[in-house]
Amino acid sequence: MDRLSSFSNDPSDKPPCRGCSSYLMEPYIKCAECGPPPFFLCLQCFTRGFEYKKHQSDHTYEIMTSDFPVLDPSWTAQEEMALLEAVMDCGFGNWQDVANQMCTKTKEECEKHYMKHFINNPLFASTLLNLKQAEEAKTADTAIPFHSTDDPPRPTFDSLLSRDMAGYMPARADFIEEFDNYAEWDLRDIDFVEDDSDILHALKMAVVDIYHSRLKERQRRKKIIRDHGLINLRKFQLMERRYPKEVQDLYETMRRFARIVGPVEHDKFIESHALEFELRREIKRLQEYRTAGITNFCSARTYDHLKKTREEERLKRTMLSEVLQYIQDSSACQQWLRRQADIDSGLSPSVPMTSNSGRRSVPPLNLTGLPGTEKLNEKEKELCQMVRLVPGAYLEYKSALLNECNKQGGLRLAQARALIKIDVNKTRKIYDFLIREGYITKA
Repeated sequence: MDRLSSFSNDPSDKPPCRGCSSYLMEPYIKCAECGPPPFFLCLQCFTRGFEYKKHQSDHTYEIMTSDFPVLDPSWTAQEEMALLEAVMDCGFGNWQDVANQMCTKTKEECEKHYMKHFINNPLFASTLLNLKQAEEAKTADTAIPFHSTDDPPRPTFDSLLSRDMAGYMPARADFIEEFDNYAEWDLRDIDFVEDDSDILHALKMAVVDIYHSRLKERQRRKKIIRDHGLINLRKFQLMERRYPKEVQDLYETMRRFARIVGPVEHDKFIESHALEFELRREIKRLQEYRTAGITNFCSARTYDHLKKTREEERLKRTMLSEVLQYIQDSSACQQWLRRQADIDSGLSPSVPMTSNSGRRSVPPLNLTGLPGTEKLNEKEKELCQMVRLVPGAYLEYKSALLNECNKQGGLRLAQARALIKIDVNKTRKIYDFLIREGYITKA
């Protein structure tokens, strides 16, 4: 049917002759060396040797006609098309009206030919099935469907749900801002015209091929996001936190391999490493028991209890040595007592401690009214108060260290001091704080 679709009984359906602009009547000529668009000539213009722009009279050509059999030796292609159009116009079963519209076949001939070749023909049915399967395979990866029994969510722009879903719109299966979002701009000024030279036409086709490769890369990334469930990043991060800190670091490092393996294989890979970590920790604990001369688990429980008690006693001795540093300064001692009261009650310490090594302690910086304070969390506010650093400067130093750490894959204290030209003690405190809170990693 696709082959016959170019032959129609209506002359107005065919393109006009490029020589005389008249409607083409079969047979007519198609130039095999010109196009696209195809170059058609009627027989009169062809016999005159008509030439136009790139078309020359000595070009190879094809004779376009429907006067040939397709399914039955007694039926031409033109009659096949006329039969299909008549059945479409008159309806299936109205064979007398179909025969009247065709004018070349009887009612019985139309019914017999249609039932034999278009209804009961297994080859024709299998061909349609293959075409349908090929079309489904062709369009299988054109979009990311949202499989759900409920109506897909439609978050408003810049809402909390929209930010959690990274701007993904399930009802449309795309994002508010796609990867390589301005790829279409390279095609907006391209126009294929007949006067294009071969080189210009090839360049335009190359631009289209490049655009197509960028679309394939966009689709590949969307497929990875869909398969691995990365649309809602917050839920993904909550799933990561169920692992110990060491496994979380491994999870972050191995995330780049998710594009190579499937989601199930990647999860098995991470779970196997988490299990390995647990086994190593258990082996280390058993080796500690063996080093201590413990041979049964009853003794191991006693050993763990005594070890915990020793740790608590050591902590108390450390607290005593710490309070001795502030005993000579009454205000510093009061700060330390309030700080310990907050820690014992389960709250974060509200008063930062300042060391007192034989000189007068410096009061903490008051951040009230300083620009940038609202951008800090409680721990960052405590740091700025302790090192007496204004929030704006801290945010600049933090951004510089984060950028350098991302570029280098890690950051050393010497590199941090080279980036931040302030007191080295303050730089070390900022560096240690960012390491402790997980903003940067050591090189």
